[in-house]
Amino acid sequence: MEPRRLRGHKATATCCIASRDRPGVVATAAEDGCVCWFDLRCKDVLFVMDVGDNNPISSLCFKPGNEDMVYVSIANEVKCFDVHLGASWKPLECYSYNKDEINQIACNSKSSFLAAADDCGDVKIIDIRQHCLYKTLRAGHSSICSSVQFLPWRPWEVITGGLDSKLVMWDFSKGRPQKVLDFGVPEMTDRSNMGQCLNPAFVHALAVPDIDMVEKLDKICVVARGDGVVDVINVELERATIKSKSSSKPKKGTKSMPESSIPPADSLGPENGKKLHLDHTLGGHTAAVSCV
Repeated sequence: MEPRRLRGHKATATCCIASRDRPGVVATAAEDGCVCWFDLRCKDVLFVMDVGDNNPISSLCFKPGNEDMVYVSIANEVKCFDVHLGASWKPLECYSYNKDEINQIACNSKSSFLAAADDCGDVKIIDIRQHCLYKTLRAGHSSICSSVQFLPWRPWEVITGGLDSKLVMWDFSKGRPQKVLDFGVPEMTDRSNMGQCLNPAFVHALAVPDIDMVEKLDKICVVARGDGVVDVINVELERATIKSKSSSKPKKGTKSMPESSIPPADSLGPENGKKLHLDHTLGGHTAAVSCV
């Protein structure tokens, strides 16, 4: 069977999101500055929102609980639109807190905060109820921050990935990183990878399950890397190692636990704690991931 092609854009498509409230409805964005809406039961595009003034749209996301509201990122700005406004497409909200081009935006499950990751390596956390900047997350990435996702089971935490090959877990209420995973450092257990020489382990995309999917999928983060590897990480296990390291520091008058008695992180996994490592060793980068 021939693959279904959704036609509506006049330039390279940059982003695609699927509706949860309306199964079969898909919204796409592109470098032509348009958002196209498709119903997979129909042949043609439903309607087109020309909101970018011919400037590329880098990312878009629905407002959870009200998918008639959609956020789009254009250059260093985030705009919010109501799909029922008609051909005028006047933005309801505009946020220009990022200093550089935005790569991805994400809205948390309670529709209270929006995160915007940019080329400076910064992430702006925007309070979309109070319409103001809440926090700036910086110093976690030394290069472009390419992806950001909220953790729906932890309301004050986000996870980011960048072209410095790092995955950073943040407490955005405090504005500081909790843990950094560096995929650019070869693991001792890894086999030699021909693709790694040509394609660095840049983090191109992240995906986490929605709160109603956590029970089936566990509290994971899927990481799409530039060396063709997809990692499935147990977020809670990684957070637990932070506590174990801090608690393993010997206190005065006590003995520390010997390292041999602490199980290594790689001996545990998604169902029992261990990272799932999907290695496409021969080729190009993995640019997108999704939890379904």
